[in-house]
Amino acid sequence: MPATPSLFIDVWSDYVCPFCYLEVPVLDQFRAAYGDAVEFRWHAFELRPDPAPLLDPQDERLHESWTRSVHPMAEARGLTMRQPPVQPRSRKAFETMLFARDAGRFDVVHRAIFKAYFEDGLDIGDVDVLLDIAAICGLDPETLEEALNEDRYTAEVVEDERLATQVGITGVPFVVVSRSPLPGDEEVGGGAPSKAIALRGAAPVQHFEAAVERLFPDGFPPMQ
Repeated sequence: MPATPSLFIDVWSDYVCPFCYLEVPVLDQFRAAYGDAVEFRWHAFELRPDPAPLLDPQDERLHESWTRSVHPMAEARGLTMRQPPVQPRSRKAFETMLFARDAGRFDVVHRAIFKAYFEDGLDIGDVDVLLDIAAICGLDPETLEEALNEDRYTAEVVEDERLATQVGITGVPFVVVSRSPLPGDEEVGGGAPSKAIALRGAAPVQHFEAAVERLFPDGFPPMQ
């Protein structure tokens, strides 16, 4: 494998979207296969930012979606998931994620927020809940609380969502698989392979593998 990343995975997701959590084990599988050759970049996408109305946790259509789609997929992908009793906003959860990234604890906090919501049914829109998650994950809750109160990471969340609009993203999970330019790319005419491929929804790992094959028709890892 190359020492530096040559494959990039940009993921837009929302902590209140069950299909975003369902994509986590697939991304883990992909990471295990490609190791240091792949770099993951997570982006915020609020499905229901303030003042958009929140879903009713008791809505029958929501229950039907969980029964028909979420639970079977969770079983197939080895996740424990329960339909949450609350439907919170997710902005402060994203700000907590960014704080954790800067503190070098992104992965553990990222997973803990998903787990808190979809396994424990906690209100991840509640700052006190997020502070508890941070403390359990080894972060200083007082420093995090200060950052959240000051909206220190709000601009980054908004920028992620601005980029999503620019890309044309209207739902999540949404993944863009891309690669670094290779020698000769600029010399190849209209037949050059695409350098970025979008995957929509809770795509299986086979879709990621197919994207890599399209991006690297001569095989992966590429010759440098």
